Amino acid sequence: MIHSKNQGKKIFQTSAGIILLVGIVMSVLSLAVIWYYAIYDMEISKALALVFAAHTFGGRAAGISLCILHEINVFWTVFYNFYLEVLIVCFTYALFVLSISNYIELRGLRLFSLRLERKARKHKEKIAKYGWIGLFVFVMTPLPVTGPVIGSIIGYLLKMKLLKNFSAVFLGTLAAIIIWTLFFDFLELHLHVIRYIIGGMIVIVLLSYLNNIRTWIIEKKG
Repeated sequence: MIHSKNQGKKIFQTSAGIILLVGIVMSVLSLAVIWYYAIYDMEISKALALVFAAHTFGGRAAGISLCILHEINVFWTVFYNFYLEVLIVCFTYALFVLSISNYIELRGLRLFSLRLERKARKHKEKIAKYGWIGLFVFVMTPLPVTGPVIGSIIGYLLKMKLLKNFSAVFLGTLAAIIIWTLFFDFLELHLHVIRYIIGGMIVIVLLSYLNNIRTWIIEKKG
């Protein structure tokens, strides 16, 4: 159920609602670009769609490596992957806030939000000691659990102002993407093992995703 009883506001009159709207617009633009290339260059369209899917399932490193594998240059690799991370943060952060604030009442979304909150609380106290720089470093660290989605929720739990929260999260994300891009570009040029690394990362992402599904099913049954 979607309603506006909280504080008498409609969803899109809240900051989270506006962020959700930004995420929707960014998604439409992404799909439009993929569709455009599907008409004029199917290989690029496939690459962009695969990278989109990789980020959706939480694999920014896999997404970046796919760009390098498809010979997308460094600038556009950084730009596209950063764009997708911002898009995903906008969607997930907004839905999280709207769910726990009771603007949107959907059981599945509520369970998903509670799981994200539990993950964020595991790192909240460590980040709280260092504030903005702690959140920046947390998101920048190239590990699956330190992604921008969890980072943005940690910032929310720490009651950071939105601009402060998102500046730390997005700058940390940009730094991580640049590091990953340069790393994979180096491997592609010098070591020729990028395909094996991509394969391994995709397997890891899929296993993680399957585990999340299993956890969600167990929680729903409970």
